[in-house]
Amino acid sequence: MASPATPSALRVEHVDDGAIVVLAIDRPHRGNALDSQTLAGLHRVLDSINGDPTIRAVVLTGTGSVFCAGADIKAAPEDLTDLDATPYSSLRARATSTVAVTMAAQELMASAFEKIHRLRQPVIAAVNGAAVGGGFALALACDMRYACPTATFGAVFIRHGVSACDMGTSYHLPRLVGASRAAELMLTGRVFDAAEAAAIGLVLEVVETEALVERAIDKAREIACHSPLAVWMTKETMWQNVDAPSLRHALDLENRTQIMCTSTGDLANSFAAFRDDGTAIRKPL
Repeated sequence: MASPATPSALRVEHVDDGAIVVLAIDRPHRGNALDSQTLAGLHRVLDSINGDPTIRAVVLTGTGSVFCAGADIKAAPEDLTDLDATPYSSLRARATSTVAVTMAAQELMASAFEKIHRLRQPVIAAVNGAAVGGGFALALACDMRYACPTATFGAVFIRHGVSACDMGTSYHLPRLVGASRAAELMLTGRVFDAAEAAAIGLVLEVVETEALVERAIDKAREIACHSPLAVWMTKETMWQNVDAPSLRHALDLENRTQIMCTSTGDLANSFAAFRDDGTAIRKPL
């Protein structure tokens, strides 16, 4: 049976008076692999962040030399003993087969990644090492990625006789690098390095390991200086319009979002500041 998660399974650090959260998976002895207990804790942390208007951006990383090795394959899927705060406790209780129990474990992980993608605050991945399998999907779920020189990436399940379409990979990867490139990476299952990840646009920049998290925090600060509603609506609208069925659909959503944001008064304040001193507001609103 998997050992219960301890508070150290996830490290949460608040930066800039709490405006930025650095969230680290802290299971270096297991390659920061995610067991059900850690995933249940991740759900709770994400729900807390999403409901806190003082938090403006999130940096996600791992401790040690691995970002995330994906699911902890040594933890049995039936060890879902800490799921009271998740929607899957009832499924676990009603399960009549190992398939149902395994499905609950699969949903626990996939829905955590979906929460990251749907979080109101932008999430920046600081990929400090290997991000393969579910760890690759975790990095893809974030809004942007930085990587250290030793970081590696890969959709590797196809090597083990399982579909490489895993935890959102088949959704995110084609949108980030194009369908043909995504097909090549997923059908070969090859592991590629940080330099290639930067060349294909998967990561923004390759940063020395010791400066990686701080670089991600600096980018978070650039975002945090803007109106919280404007950031939230920009993130949400952009990702929704990635799937827009038409330009008209995208324009309609943009128009509604823009008009809604003008009601906060931030736009008028910014224009007033520009008239007064020729600069736009750069402090958090």
